[in-house]
Amino acid sequence: MPYRLYRDDRMWVPPLKSDVRGMFDRARNPFFAHAEIESFLALAGDRVVGRIVAIDNRAHNEFHGDRVGFFGFFECEDDPAAATALFDAAAAWLAARGKDVLRGPMNFSTNDDCGSLIEGFNTPPAIMMPHNPAYHARLHAAGGFAKAKDIVAYWYEGDALPERVTRGVELVRKRKGVTVRPLDMKRFEQEVGLIRTIYNDAWERNWGFVPMTEAEIDHMAEQLKPVVEPGLIVFAEIRGEPVGFGLGLPDFNLALKHANGELFPFGFLSILWHKRRIRQARILTLGVRSGYRASGIDALLISELFGRCVAMGIFKGEFSWILEDNIAMRRPLENIGARVYKTYRVYDRPLVGAGA
Repeated sequence: MPYRLYRDDRMWVPPLKSDVRGMFDRARNPFFAHAEIESFLALAGDRVVGRIVAIDNRAHNEFHGDRVGFFGFFECEDDPAAATALFDAAAAWLAARGKDVLRGPMNFSTNDDCGSLIEGFNTPPAIMMPHNPAYHARLHAAGGFAKAKDIVAYWYEGDALPERVTRGVELVRKRKGVTVRPLDMKRFEQEVGLIRTIYNDAWERNWGFVPMTEAEIDHMAEQLKPVVEPGLIVFAEIRGEPVGFGLGLPDFNLALKHANGELFPFGFLSILWHKRRIRQARILTLGVRSGYRASGIDALLISELFGRCVAMGIFKGEFSWILEDNIAMRRPLENIGARVYKTYRVYDRPLVGAGA
């Protein structure tokens, strides 16, 4: 169905079908160790007009002490009745499981891609970021949803950072004795474990955050390993102690869009051909341990990743995603001159008393 819905949308990047199948493989995806899902289709005669997945993520509710149910993988024709029927089906399934809020879209959680694009439709999505038609906002409104939280993506182009930023970063480096090193592929498993430790510490107070299990981080690392550029994964250390990390990837969507969702028979060759022409990146996460926040280490990591991108011939890219109220992360990006160019919305709909 997405291929039909997006056939005239030049911005859409078809995901690899094998990756989507892998996400739903209960035997392989460790998300299902703490979650259950139910999938629904909306039909008009024999034609599929919409789809949705209801998600009961026990890890989220145990961590936050709430009763939130989620929906994801939502696609629908511009048909409010069909969309509302899908939302109602997901709501009923989750209400029967004791949930009092329906939240989404999440595919499957905040550790995956999430949010519905509401601004920035004139550019394609970066790797591991969602894309959808503008009419989705109307479908969510008709389905009884209201804004829960917006998340933003920043864009930056240039071959140098502002001088004041460079000076500030050097002061942080010298005064705090911070050193930065790239990921060591020879110790890949240990490095992944270190990322998990810092990530879970750095993000634990963020809205919607769910700690990643060891199995989940290992699974994600396995998926990303073929596209990892070791120079774009860096650790900040003080006296040998890791205190933060930054993770960037070349924007492989520039190559994936030519594969049309299939690796074989020719998609793999097409990806290899276009991979050589990638000249933009996505910085998809930065994490600084709780005891070192507001110390300038985040700006130092941004500067380090920028310098490494430039050395690779990459002069533009996206920083995403960032919560709208995460001023501590937004300020360093705005200080270098980055601008918000895409906004995504996560929606809530109450279930108790809503007739679900």
